[in-house]
Amino acid sequence: MLRFPDAVQPLIRGFEKAFTRPSFERFVALSLGAIVTFGRRTVSRILWTLGSAAAGDPSNYHRLFSRARWSLWPLGKVLACAVLELIPPDQPVLCAIDDTILEHRGNHVYAKACHRNAVGSARGMATRWGHRWVVLAVLVKLPFAARPWALPLLCALYRSAALDQKEHRRHQTPCELARHLLAVLLHWFPQRRFIALGDGGFASHDLAWFAHRHRDRLTFIARANPKMNLHVLPPQHTFCRQTLWRRRRGDIGHPRCRRGHKLASPADTVKAARAKGNRSLPTQLLHWYGQSKKLMQIFSAAGGWYRARGNGTGALVPLRWVYTCDPKKPAQQDWFFCTDPMLKPRQIVESFAGRWSIEVSFEEVRAHLGLSSTRQRCRQSVLRGVPWMLGLFSLISLIFTRLWQESRSGQPLHETPCYHKCEPTFSDALYAVRRHIWDGCLLKHVLGRERAATLPTPLKRKLITYLAEAA
Repeated sequence: MLRFPDAVQPLIRGFEKAFTRPSFERFVALSLGAIVTFGRRTVSRILWTLGSAAAGDPSNYHRLFSRARWSLWPLGKVLACAVLELIPPDQPVLCAIDDTILEHRGNHVYAKACHRNAVGSARGMATRWGHRWVVLAVLVKLPFAARPWALPLLCALYRSAALDQKEHRRHQTPCELARHLLAVLLHWFPQRRFIALGDGGFASHDLAWFAHRHRDRLTFIARANPKMNLHVLPPQHTFCRQTLWRRRRGDIGHPRCRRGHKLASPADTVKAARAKGNRSLPTQLLHWYGQSKKLMQIFSAAGGWYRARGNGTGALVPLRWVYTCDPKKPAQQDWFFCTDPMLKPRQIVESFAGRWSIEVSFEEVRAHLGLSSTRQRCRQSVLRGVPWMLGLFSLISLIFTRLWQESRSGQPLHETPCYHKCEPTFSDALYAVRRHIWDGCLLKHVLGRERAATLPTPLKRKLITYLAEAA
């Protein structure tokens, strides 16, 4: 049986409970093969790389995704436990939420739909046919990196309203899927506190209301609309235990939401602050994208975000909104909000800037693990293939972290003669894990134990180097 490196064996044994023994052996073989394979990560391509190391009929490996009985939730929980062990218990866990569109060819692909491509809209690719995945990743400060890495833990496939109606399922928007993933994380780790970071597509009142209901353990930070509907917060004594509802004596039906008079929108408030005395806003030096520091104008205020919910009811979410502007480029303005009004504006902006790591992770998975190259078509394969690939990104990062901690001199960096790195990237992590896998077990299975043992040491190292660098 093929084995992962010894440094990660306790984590791999945790995956075993979700499979039968034959399915678990095939899962380990395909996972190892996907790490060392270059090009497309189809099952056929992985089996071609493994060669004789993949025992059994090839159809059994194809059926692992399409027909075998196993669930992704136990795997996600084991992976989440391993990732959260890297974060001290007294610190909040930063979670980045975003969606990514994976193009998929074919006329009979499950849940395939036309989605707006925000990344490619600037290049004339406003729409793309494929799958839209909502991903929740945890930002972890690894010992060898200056910036936090976004390690994906959970993901959910967005399905169109027509498909949900056809399958007799309630339609869920991407924001509702993100809320479901956050609820799962809160349920799994009742002793941890989380800070969720979302882009403008997830700046919904429902997510903010969900974070307010769980405000003792969850804070939500996202981009804000400068025309938000804000109201004065009610006095503190009108707050109930977990909501802003209060029922009066004799009321029938849903209790009314207590809110104060309407406030000016954030855009009007900033405009009035600029016009008052014809003065500029205060500036601060903030940590910005890419570990850089930037001098920004910053302005902040608190209020209650109100939204009517029909039948005379509504919901009021206390929040703090923040306005930032580059003094050198006045047109570059950003708006943020946080469901914790007591959080400082500087903390809100710098926490949101760390959300960019999930975009880096998406690009790394596409470039080095072939995320968009899978060819699953049936329902089970589609729902299992992408989460498996995203989980491999987190698994490789964990393996490299443990190898780095065990090695005194650190793992070798994958450098070129014209490009020198200051710190490891994911390509270095993949290179080191590939070397460990080829040297530890895979080379013996492919060449045979006798041939692998008779190879001269310089030739063996050169061969493993070429196999690890192929990408």
